[in-house]
Amino acid sequence: MTIRRTEDFRDKLLEAGVTLFARKGYHGTGVQDIVGRAGVPKGSFYNYFDSKEVFAAAILRHYAAQEAADWSRYAQLTDAADPLQALRAIYGRIVLDYEACDDRCGCLLGNFAGEIAQSSALCREAVRTTIADWRLGFADYLRRGQDYGSVRRDLTPEAMADLFWSAWEGSLLRMKLDDSVAPLHACVEAMFDLLFAIPT
Repeated sequence: MTIRRTEDFRDKLLEAGVTLFARKGYHGTGVQDIVGRAGVPKGSFYNYFDSKEVFAAAILRHYAAQEAADWSRYAQLTDAADPLQALRAIYGRIVLDYEACDDRCGCLLGNFAGEIAQSSALCREAVRTTIADWRLGFADYLRRGQDYGSVRRDLTPEAMADLFWSAWEGSLLRMKLDDSVAPLHACVEAMFDLLFAIPT
């Protein structure tokens, strides 16, 4: 089935937005930059999005869908019976993705949270909704790990998921500052070996 031209324009705008917002941030990216990279007429932008802020919220949802698709693909590639080891394998692949990337731009959700969460209620809600969905999936792995016997039971899966999110986003910031994935490796090792594992 051939995608209609108008749908193709919207997809091109979204893909251009993900790239530019990741590299230059929200405030460093103009509508002209977006349509220029997308290769579409400037008027097309406002056919789909009422404003740059509305576009940014759509970008966050688009990015979240891409990340969810990657997560599902990595989960299918993991054959570990232990849910904790399966989760660790997923993040091992995510770290490899960052290692293979020329631009260490970090996480678009974290970048937006730091840049415009206080000034845009629309984008803040898009980020919060996406993080809430991620938290459910992450906590489910930890809950199953508790049932399996590999994850500690004195902390709730939700509390551990929240701690991981905070540590992971911090390590992504360090990655950008140091231009190195070493902080990501350190985060995964500390969280999985020290926080999630059953204390000895």
